[in-house]
Amino acid sequence: MFKLSSCRLLSAAVFMTVATVVQAADPALPTPPTPAASAPLHDAGWRVFQANCARCHGADAAGTASAPDLLVRVRGMSQGRFEGSVLRRYQWVVPSGDARSEGAAREALVQDVLGRRDGDKQMPAWEKDPTVRASIGKLWAYLDARASGALGPDQPTAR
Repeated sequence: MFKLSSCRLLSAAVFMTVATVVQAADPALPTPPTPAASAPLHDAGWRVFQANCARCHGADAAGTASAPDLLVRVRGMSQGRFEGSVLRRYQWVVPSGDARSEGAAREALVQDVLGRRDGDKQMPAWEKDPTVRASIGKLWAYLDARASGALGPDQPTAR
């Protein structure tokens, strides 16, 4: 019985080694970009962040009294979820059943304005901002690298 278990273990080890070698040799499989290759992407994301996000979230994305720490929020977040959150999540929307009623739409707008006056800040939707919309992937790449610890708080150097 011991020999059977040893054979299975050896077979599994050989299989894993072969699979690793095949995966490494397959040019069709994507490889993560090197830090040097990512520098222009991170620099572009940093620039978008500084121009649009830093005033609330802080220059280092670690949060302020006005807005949360994005490093914690972005850590482990997929690019798709990030894009949805930034571009659409915070958009002011009147429920479709109330859209026909001018009074309901007006009331929703009044409540939104009063909430902001009382200090309930909300992040704006960036969907209609052409710069943010066009650079959302670069912004995510920068914040993802910051959240994972691959980048520090200073401006990445574009080479």
